[in-house]
Amino acid sequence: MTPPKFMLSSHVLVFNYSSEILLVKHPKRGWEIPGGWVEEEESVRLAAIREVREKTGLNIKLVKYCGIFQNLRSHKCDLLFIGKPIGGRITTSDEIGDAGYFPAETAMRLISQRIIKQQIMYCLNEKRQPFIVEY
Repeated sequence: MTPPKFMLSSHVLVFNYSSEILLVKHPKRGWEIPGGWVEEEESVRLAAIREVREKTGLNIKLVKYCGIFQNLRSHKCDLLFIGKPIGGRITTSDEIGDAGYFPAETAMRLISQRIIKQQIMYCLNEKRQPFIVEY
């Protein structure tokens, strides 16, 4: 029997000292929280830190694991963390056209994907953590 294959990604809700949320603007998906695929033989924590640095130029510290969103049809698992910046400055990358911090209300208006908004809401609600959301 062939074992099931899942694609893992790590995403981070990064808050600055004004409690604003870091968003990145992908050319096709629009505004979202930074993150990306976990590479082979890489930990999900280190992938989260690496992806934020690659996409935004910021060095972060993970302060909390929030939970997981699992897409049962596409075999994708998004692990979600909360982080804070510890160095660097915001830049863009080949993958990202823009990045910046936004108040939570503004961030939610900028994000067009319903699932990303739901992930943020779960991360902001400590009573729901740790969570497992299957969709």
